[in-house]
Amino acid sequence: MRIAIVHDWLTGMRGGEKCLEVFCEIYPEADIFTLLHVPDSVSKIIENHPIHTSPIQHMPGVEKKYRYFLPLMPSAIRMFDLSGYDFILSSSHCVAKGARGREDAFHLCYCYTPMRYAWSAYDEYFSGGRVGRPLKWVLPRAMAYLRRWDRESNSGVNEFVAISHTVANRIRYHYGREADVLYPPVDTDRFCPGSRAGEYYLVVSAFAPYKRVDVAVEAFNRLGRPLMVVGH
Repeated sequence: MRIAIVHDWLTGMRGGEKCLEVFCEIYPEADIFTLLHVPDSVSKIIENHPIHTSPIQHMPGVEKKYRYFLPLMPSAIRMFDLSGYDFILSSSHCVAKGARGREDAFHLCYCYTPMRYAWSAYDEYFSGGRVGRPLKWVLPRAMAYLRRWDRESNSGVNEFVAISHTVANRIRYHYGREADVLYPPVDTDRFCPGSRAGEYYLVVSAFAPYKRVDVAVEAFNRLGRPLMVVGH
């Protein structure tokens, strides 16, 4: 059985890539398809697999500004030829679930969330002067297209698996589909509660707009309590 793993992009090791790493260990012979791959940005376990990229890989400045290419991503993900694969595993928070294979291939989507840029986190990413004036006029139409595509593209998925019950509810709300829940892998030996409380509070997070780390910082400034922030 030939297996294809489709992941949105490979630009660093975050939560989705930790899950992808486990998928690569489960399916060591699988090929990886991704819109964009920044070499050496992910673990050797992932890098050792054959990695196929889309034309977005060659866009100028894409490594740091890849979210600006969102309107092109639905078409780019459909360019992958997956006709030679029997099982497609999409690891998706954006457009990976829209990849298409043969009619008799089985497509399982491990979904981190429906496309947050188009749905729940649109304001966090694109409001408040985060985009220039030209894009400000284009974005509403582009996002309307992305929402329509995001709803329609789920028809190519045989089964959804969500990372949490919250995400399963989002899948039901936006796509009208049911999803089983399989929690992401966590190293419970390394990450466990300490024996006593420390002298400060801790936030560990990627500095992505929708994470709203700024809200935590503002709250602790108002409370006058110590907060340590770890992330990038």
